[in-house]
Amino acid sequence: MHAALRLRRRPLSVLLALALPALAASASALAAESAPADRPASATTDLEQVVVTGSRIPRASLEGPSPVTVISKEDIDAQGYRSAFDAVSALTQNTGSVQGEDFGNTFTPAANTINLRGFGPNHTLVLVNGRRLADYPLAYEGSVNVVNLANIPSALIKRIEVLAGGASAVYGSDAVAGVVNIILKDKFEGTEVNVRVGGTEHGGGQNQRLQLVSGRSGERYDSVFGIELLNREAIWGGQRDFMDSLLDNPAGTALLPTQVGYRRNARTNGFIDPGANCATLGGLYGGSTFRANNPRQGWYCGSNEASPAFWTVQTEKKNADAYGSLTWHLNDRTDLFADVQLGVSSIQNNTRAPSWTSDNNYFYNQASGLNEIWYRRIAPEEIGSAHANNNRFLERSWAFTTGVRGSFGESGWDYELAYNRGRYENQTKRRQFLAGINEFYLGPRLGTRNGIGVYNPDPSRLYRPLTPADYERLTGFHESDNAAWIQNLAFTVNGDLFELPAGPVGFAGVVEAGSQGYINRPDPHLGDGTFWNTSAGVRAEGERDRYAIGAEISVPLFSRLTASAAARYDEFRFAGRKSGKATWNAGLEFRPFDSLLLRATAATSFRAPDMNYIFAAETRGYNPGMTDYWRCRTAGQPYDDCDYSGLAIDYTSRGNPDLKPEAGKSYGVGLVWSPSDRFDVSLDYYSIRLEDEVTNLSSSRILREEADCRLGRTVGGEPRDIRSPLCQNALSRVIRNPSDAAVQPDQVRRVLINAINAASERTDGIDLKSNLRWSAGRYGDFAARLGYTLVLKHDYRQFADDPAIDLRDSLDSTDWRSKVNAGVTWNIGDWTANLTGLRYGSLPNGDGSGRIAPYARYNGSVAYRFNEQGSVALIVNNLRDSRPPVDRSGGGWPFYPVGNYDPYGRQFWLEVNYRFR
Repeated sequence: MHAALRLRRRPLSVLLALALPALAASASALAAESAPADRPASATTDLEQVVVTGSRIPRASLEGPSPVTVISKEDIDAQGYRSAFDAVSALTQNTGSVQGEDFGNTFTPAANTINLRGFGPNHTLVLVNGRRLADYPLAYEGSVNVVNLANIPSALIKRIEVLAGGASAVYGSDAVAGVVNIILKDKFEGTEVNVRVGGTEHGGGQNQRLQLVSGRSGERYDSVFGIELLNREAIWGGQRDFMDSLLDNPAGTALLPTQVGYRRNARTNGFIDPGANCATLGGLYGGSTFRANNPRQGWYCGSNEASPAFWTVQTEKKNADAYGSLTWHLNDRTDLFADVQLGVSSIQNNTRAPSWTSDNNYFYNQASGLNEIWYRRIAPEEIGSAHANNNRFLERSWAFTTGVRGSFGESGWDYELAYNRGRYENQTKRRQFLAGINEFYLGPRLGTRNGIGVYNPDPSRLYRPLTPADYERLTGFHESDNAAWIQNLAFTVNGDLFELPAGPVGFAGVVEAGSQGYINRPDPHLGDGTFWNTSAGVRAEGERDRYAIGAEISVPLFSRLTASAAARYDEFRFAGRKSGKATWNAGLEFRPFDSLLLRATAATSFRAPDMNYIFAAETRGYNPGMTDYWRCRTAGQPYDDCDYSGLAIDYTSRGNPDLKPEAGKSYGVGLVWSPSDRFDVSLDYYSIRLEDEVTNLSSSRILREEADCRLGRTVGGEPRDIRSPLCQNALSRVIRNPSDAAVQPDQVRRVLINAINAASERTDGIDLKSNLRWSAGRYGDFAARLGYTLVLKHDYRQFADDPAIDLRDSLDSTDWRSKVNAGVTWNIGDWTANLTGLRYGSLPNGDGSGRIAPYARYNGSVAYRFNEQGSVALIVNNLRDSRPPVDRSGGGWPFYPVGNYDPYGRQFWLEVNYRFR
């Protein structure tokens, strides 16, 4: 509790602590004075009021001034979603692509997150029971902080509420593009056991899941406990026949085989012919290695099947998650409550083969008299299996909440005082060659020549396969330990201020104080010479305190017109600085008649800079598989068949404590028409704008922009002015060798990706939702649903003087312009069937020259209830066994948009559920 004690030493926290009882007392007194003495006990039957995401004022309807999408536990099960992440990512509002646990070579392969409205995953606030969670300990894309959705036990989910728009005036930082509130069960009677087993039609991904939920309620208490155990095998790229070889290229052109071994002349960049040596490597990669030819560079040892051999397109995963909740009713006005979440995960993934490149990239070969570069890509046969190269992640997380809630006497005012705390720990373990690998391939170093190492190596050594014993001896594991934590103390009140002719004026107030922090501890052996080609990792850590006060009001102006407003002030303290931000929102609800709701909202929002952006010391690393777009384009070579693709390019990033908060605005207008309890439809327009956006441009994007600026145009023909601020910035971030360098002229040495406050981003669009329910008599009951989102505009401007970049129609964007989620459910007797269809809009192809057609996928389930307590279900995802949409542009392996679609194919599960009473 040392962090909590530290909060008390802060002047503002003392002020807020003093404000808590004052706010409660004044609210209670005001309520007592304003409550009408002659109000009838119950003139009509009142609907149960609930707190809906986006407001702290209880209401009798889910529909309010801001559209909220609700996903029930039954929806998650029936529509074939594996988890809360699956359910939320399928929403039409989730138009942005993400680098999740199945993406491949990322900074956060063990985490899943979402990207509402395409603003990036760090602009969506994720809550559990309305409370914040600790961030994932590692920064997404090496830069931004996100919440991992992979470890929420679906068995305990009551419902998920999603508000896709600004809500900082209620929740504070991060609620720019939306809020995801996962509400867990607080009541349950009996014990329910759910067992699910399944796999994929084309191999890999076999999985088993056990869920147990138990609960009991008495006169003085409500208790719930649940646990979820999951075991899932990996799916490997080589298990899918449309991506297990470079010969699968749908463009119909032959790709250059992947390099398995080569000698290269460092001056000319041409290969030195291996001759018959490739035959020695012929048994590797399933016997596919051969003497290959690059028409521009010569002969080398290559394989058409090396690329997919080490890539897990779905991670191997073992999870154990638990949740418990207890509410104790002290009396009819006061409850004590507590809940706890626990999670343990063991995850393994693989992204690429282990490989070695000669020390300092090139050396002087005493035998040939040349500066040479030697390279070897290791095969599964050499290390026993691809699994031996897996990255390993062990993660532990916990969170607890405790507090008291109740009402102030008979005033009608309610309050809640709650404290929550959470921690997320990650241990990452990766295999790396030890320092002796250079001597293994090159022999002893004989000195230096013009600063370059001199060797007299035996070429046959390069082409000799390793044995698993060699690999064990030449490699070791390095580990990093990472953690993130959060705590928060909040006091809220809500009730009716006074009565107007049209009804009571509702009010809610909140005061919060909290802190959060993180630490990344790299392996100390990275910089002491133990490992080959590694530099010392830099420890990064930081902590900040947060204080907030806010209020909301709901005013029934007339019987059919209600206005609402909220205001909040947040202050962050970090690195010797204070940074505060005030936000507000306003809404109108007009019901010209009972079945029609017209609504409008306007709101401001903000996001405090990610802690990684603020506190990170200089971080050096490299991005594998990169493309030098400028050199490819000047050489007239396509990206998938370019001498300057597949490079490992170094980068440098550094924290910036002077970053400003991002400032957002959002607007919305819409309508909800519900002429009967069997049909409803809503149509909403949204507009979200963001200024001073903090961004750490990716190395790939910087290299693309550098190429566009040097050549004066994009691949799609859009003009670029090399004198513009955007171009000058891009050019300054790419450090190259001089054009007249004796060795490797113009080669990229490093990319600088420091964080900056960018100028602006804006997106506009429409959301359509509809539900239809009808009875077919003896043929059963039906329910149909439809969700549709169309992005009308999405612009990004890095600097104020730059022209806007059209992210909606740009051929460099990876976000969808439209998305449809539709389905139908049929209930007849003890049988229930469900069909869900997902349609994704078009995407740019791999080389940015055109677009890939829209893609549709269908999930289905059939369930049978064999008695009141038990049921069995068959669930099939991707009923048509559709492959990801084909990229025929020649964009390169694996020939589909990675990060937007998965290559799993048809998946199936058998599920048995039984409830003991």
